[in-house]
Amino acid sequence: MSLPEPRDPAGPYRVGVVCLGNICRSPMAAKVLTADLERAGLEDLVEVDSSGTGDWHVGGAMDPRAASTLRVHGYLVDHTARQFDPSDLAGLDLLLAMDLDNLDDLRRVIDRHGPEHGFAPSRLRLFRSFAPGAGPNAEVPDPYYGGDDGFTAVLNMVEAAAKGLTGELTALLKQR
Repeated sequence: MSLPEPRDPAGPYRVGVVCLGNICRSPMAAKVLTADLERAGLEDLVEVDSSGTGDWHVGGAMDPRAASTLRVHGYLVDHTARQFDPSDLAGLDLLLAMDLDNLDDLRRVIDRHGPEHGFAPSRLRLFRSFAPGAGPNAEVPDPYYGGDDGFTAVLNMVEAAAKGLTGELTALLKQR
């Protein structure tokens, strides 16, 4: 499935990455994707943001295990957790959920608020669906209740998906 066209061809392509609490998976994915986009020379063409469907961690930092995993692998770790707001739909070209539960939550938000913000359901995908060979329903599991190895596994998954997505964004945006 190809990427949706930019809603504003004159502006940056805007990507939102969403997990449950916005302290583990979605900020990790946003940092990795941002780094890949910079390496590909797309830093001026794509903006990446992350958020969570829940409000438990709003205003807090990234989970220390997620931050440590990113830091060890050379990624930036600055982050302030925030909750996804339906008004976010107005500025997004692509919305990526980390798992099927969050995908379902976001579908409900889109069903209710998408029309008023001009956001089509076809702009919602699973983040890991961009990883080669992962399949359209591939999830990034929540490492929060596990050990450090879960964060490393998540990093590996989001690195593969970010590379795939960066390739697709390059193909879409370099033709502009």
